[in-house]
Amino acid sequence: MNSEKPEQEMFYKLSCYTQAHPDPSFIHQHAVDAFGAQYADENTKPIGLAFALIGLYLYLEKDFTGREVQIAHVKLAKHRKEWPKFHLPVPRGHVTVYDVLDAPRGPKRDEMIYKWCISVWDAYSDSHEKVADLVQSELYNRQKKRKNLCYNPR
Repeated sequence: MNSEKPEQEMFYKLSCYTQAHPDPSFIHQHAVDAFGAQYADENTKPIGLAFALIGLYLYLEKDFTGREVQIAHVKLAKHRKEWPKFHLPVPRGHVTVYDVLDAPRGPKRDEMIYKWCISVWDAYSDSHEKVADLVQSELYNRQKKRKNLCYNPR
């Protein structure tokens, strides 16, 4: 008996498309983040929702590719052990994994993934500042400190 939620099954189907996608920008990461933020619940680990929201922020506000988001996640995971909790808005976007799968493969589906990300990110508008501050302190400020530690004034 399969106890998976239908949305998770649909995400697996979408993952077959995104992971095989020929674009090196790694669109799969954006789908992972949209799904993670949209279907988060009270049992979701704080790191899961934080990373999903950080990924959406970096993609939509800072124009990161999926590959760049993935690299940022790796850097963030190395330093911080506890992650803040975020309020779960209702609803969490009007575009869903079902809408994405309804779009034909190719540019139309890719565009629908982008719209899905926007829809979910917009739903979390009350958390935008908190996410931006988290990225600033944990990713950008930490990198500046590391560069300063390596600075040799000679």
